[in-house]
Amino acid sequence: MANLNKVLLLGNLTRDPELRYTPKGTAVADIAVAINRVWNNEQNQRQEETTFVDITLWGRQAEIAQQYLSKGRGVFIEGRLQMDTWEDKASGQKRSKLKVVAENLQFMPDGKGNGGGGISSSQGSQGLPASRGASSGSMGGSPADESGFQEEDDIPF
Repeated sequence: MANLNKVLLLGNLTRDPELRYTPKGTAVADIAVAINRVWNNEQNQRQEETTFVDITLWGRQAEIAQQYLSKGRGVFIEGRLQMDTWEDKASGQKRSKLKVVAENLQFMPDGKGNGGGGISSSQGSQGLPASRGASSGSMGGSPADESGFQEEDDIPF
């Protein structure tokens, strides 16, 4: 039987990312995202519900989230579900929580002229968010002015 564990979420951060490091030095960040759902009920009245999801980022994604993201910022997350289980120290009972482990993170435009960008876990330590050097303007448009363009002979690939 085939298996699939894939989650796609688009929402806004409810708090600033919390960055920490494992004993081996791997970065881990926890974020929480609020996802709104709006629909009309049988009486055609607008209904709203908000779902809060905890998300864990690893490695360079965690560090980039800490550096560039803050409460209220929109993000698109692609990841997988993971069940965390632990024993409550106060009561001794077993507890569990379903969370998302992010595999790809993309920043969404924030309405202040800051564009989106993204990083996937496959980009590793060399990955940088596309928003760092990218224009936040529309996609497409007219060609750039070539007056200051100078072609290089060395192609790095």
